[in-house]
Amino acid sequence: MPNAAVKACSNCLVHAPEMAERYGNTPYMERLSHPGSEFLAALPKAGQSYEEACRYAPNLTFIGALSVDGLPARPQPWLRNLEPEAVRDGRFGEIMPEDEFLGLMDFCDVFDLIWLSLDFAAGVKGKLKARNFWSPEQLARLEKGRPLAEIEAECREQHALPLYFGGRVVGCCRRGHETDENLSAHVLLENIASKATSILAMMHLLRNSGLPPGEIDFVVECSEEAIGDMNQRGGGNLAKAVAEIAGCRNASGFDVRAFCAGPTAALITAASMVAAGARKNVVVVAGGAVPKLYMNARDHVKKGLPALENVLGSMAVLLTEDDGESPVIRLDSLGKHTVGAGASPQAVTTALAWEPLEKLGLKLTDVDKYAPELHNPEVTVPAGAGNVPEANYKMIAALGVMKKQLERGDIEGFVKERGLTGFAPTQGHIPSGVPYMGHALEEMKAGRLKRIMVIGKGSLFLGRLTNLADGASFLMEKMAGGAGQAAAVTTRDVEEVVLEALGDLAAALNR
Repeated sequence: MPNAAVKACSNCLVHAPEMAERYGNTPYMERLSHPGSEFLAALPKAGQSYEEACRYAPNLTFIGALSVDGLPARPQPWLRNLEPEAVRDGRFGEIMPEDEFLGLMDFCDVFDLIWLSLDFAAGVKGKLKARNFWSPEQLARLEKGRPLAEIEAECREQHALPLYFGGRVVGCCRRGHETDENLSAHVLLENIASKATSILAMMHLLRNSGLPPGEIDFVVECSEEAIGDMNQRGGGNLAKAVAEIAGCRNASGFDVRAFCAGPTAALITAASMVAAGARKNVVVVAGGAVPKLYMNARDHVKKGLPALENVLGSMAVLLTEDDGESPVIRLDSLGKHTVGAGASPQAVTTALAWEPLEKLGLKLTDVDKYAPELHNPEVTVPAGAGNVPEANYKMIAALGVMKKQLERGDIEGFVKERGLTGFAPTQGHIPSGVPYMGHALEEMKAGRLKRIMVIGKGSLFLGRLTNLADGASFLMEKMAGGAGQAAAVTTRDVEEVVLEALGDLAAALNR
């Protein structure tokens, strides 16, 4: 069966503590209901500085400045044992500071929604230009700015949202319509931030792959924001909006939404198009979610910990035709959480991990690494959600015991050998296994990995239309011997050969 090759990956972060403090959903709702709370008073002092964010081991792992395998060996807790030097650029992407991000939002804006002050716009344009990363055409989109008095009046009289840096107002996000709630300044801020972070990931992907923007045929965008107006909420198309600013003039695209399972579903969709010959070079991209900044900050502040959810995550993957050399997404063994599967952890794990392998005659131990929800445990454990990746690995191992592929005493070794330490920000869809693909791609090219499984899960019940959960999974595998040929002969292959031989023998006896 044809497959699609994984050619390049990118992972980026944007350090955005001031956006988090004011527009992350937890502090935003707290400000509306309890504006004088102790939590809000303590929050500004709890955030990481940009330098600290660039010395934080999980962040550096996300952008590829540290290896996943090396993360557990770093002195823990990571939040108290920062790396000796701040690192902005990794093998997969960067950690962008908040002032540059506001500039990026401005030149991504095509409806004059983002206003920056004159002095701030001039300063940030110089910083973006000094990076030698953005094209002259992109930098030319950054407006010269407006007087601060105009920005303050727009916030005061026209319901714009102020944008902050260094504790002062440096701009605003304007509303797109006087009465349409879907085009309010708050919604548009979230959507423009998602667009801008997606463009950041897209630009790093193009750099990492060496592929000119004009050779991208299609873009699939899979963040969690709804793009639309009052007549078509969630109509899209953020994918084409991203492709436009990234210079992908020959690309079309669409959006895929599936809560936290969105990136996995999008990669399966994109790989299917490539394998079918419908599209040649397809990018799957996901931007960050402003509402999930400081989502668990109340628990962190209460326990005297840094508020770590101060970064917007984004990621992108380039899929191309199977060239016989690059690792592929196997389309002959996809995991899906069906309507009738049930929502228990055992049922979900069986559907997403066991059944795809059983179809190929493989065992759970035939997968070198599993990449499920890769949440950073230093964020989730203090918030009472536990170590999410570890819980997933224990469930997979327990299933192996039930299926008699492992002994009970093998569980700890299975988790250690085939699991990953969580390193992704809690941005919902961002931790969904996909950020590991860049690391896996390098390991497979070096011959140190053969097969991984990416698992995405989604909470459909959050939309109040169904109590169902969701999920999807796929195998990323280093092929051997040419395009489309599996790296190893499975027991199912042997069974098929035997059955074919028996059929030939029976036919010969009947002649």
